Amino acid sequence: MSFHDIRFPTDISFGSSGGPERPTEIVALNNAFEERNSPWKHARRRYDAGLGARSLDDLSAVVAFFEARGGQLYGFRWKDWTDFTSAQPSATVSMQDQVIGTGDDATTDFQLVKSYASGGVAYLRDITKPVSGSVLVALDGVAQGEGTDFTLDDATGVITMTTAPVLGAVLTAGFEFDVPVRFDTDFIEVSAATFAAGVIPNIPVIEVRG
Repeated sequence: MSFHDIRFPTDISFGSSGGPERPTEIVALNNAFEERNSPWKHARRRYDAGLGARSLDDLSAVVAFFEARGGQLYGFRWKDWTDFTSAQPSATVSMQDQVIGTGDDATTDFQLVKSYASGGVAYLRDITKPVSGSVLVALDGVAQGEGTDFTLDDATGVITMTTAPVLGAVLTAGFEFDVPVRFDTDFIEVSAATFAAGVIPNIPVIEVRG
């Protein structure tokens, strides 16, 4: 994947809108029942970067960022202000926020994940762009040290333990994270006159994988 490890300006993304998308194929049967199926295992997030631009300087920064990424060519990091930590929005990140694996005496690599649970059903989302310096790890509740007990690949979200956790040991983690995205347009239409009059440009951004 062509990716620039740089974050979109957070003061602009703070005012953006967006969230997860899950397409569902629905077939209506003759008896009025339905068959529903989703072609995607994971949701894909979309945002509108234009809504966060509050001044011509902001708009200029977005255009500069767009040009430096080659439009849709290169991906980048995006902070989703509604969902950027392993904890609840009102809580502080804790090393026991998320269970990321259980020891088997052999495995040393563990993917950071975030669980979304409701009504007894949980969805696990792979976290591939953790924020460097924010990741806390614990093994059976005992804090682990980065660089001594584990290393982090902040380009993939994989934690590598120095020693394989023993059978049944529970590995947990807390972290902040970004969403890997790209611009979803080849063209940004900008007019100083209309922007000053309150017309905000549409600048779509979409999550990328692979």
